[in-house]
Amino acid sequence: MRTVVLSQTNAGSTVPCPMDQYISPFNVGFGVVITSGAPTYTIEHTFDNVFAANYNPATGTWFPHPTVQNATTNQDGNYAFPVSAIRLTINSGTDTGTAQLTLKQAGI
Repeated sequence: MRTVVLSQTNAGSTVPCPMDQYISPFNVGFGVVITSGAPTYTIEHTFDNVFAANYNPATGTWFPHPTVQNATTNQDGNYAFPVSAIRLTINSGTDTGTAQLTLKQAGI
């Protein structure tokens, strides 16, 4: 099992966390904890090749997770289908805020 923790303070996105698309079954669980302030955040995934030499996450194609969009409280969820990478984006906040994303991918 692989565990990755990413943190974002204020508006913006974490670095993308590449997933192992070749593990079968593909199972990723995640949890987001607001550690300070009151940010509004979304979990996003991409099918882009994040390992391409000219890949830029800022111009990549990102899709919001179906149940964790514009969240303002601690949330959890999962991905049961392969994606290339996952990130946390803080959209806005009423206060300076920080959210922490923990990803756990089952497998080797």
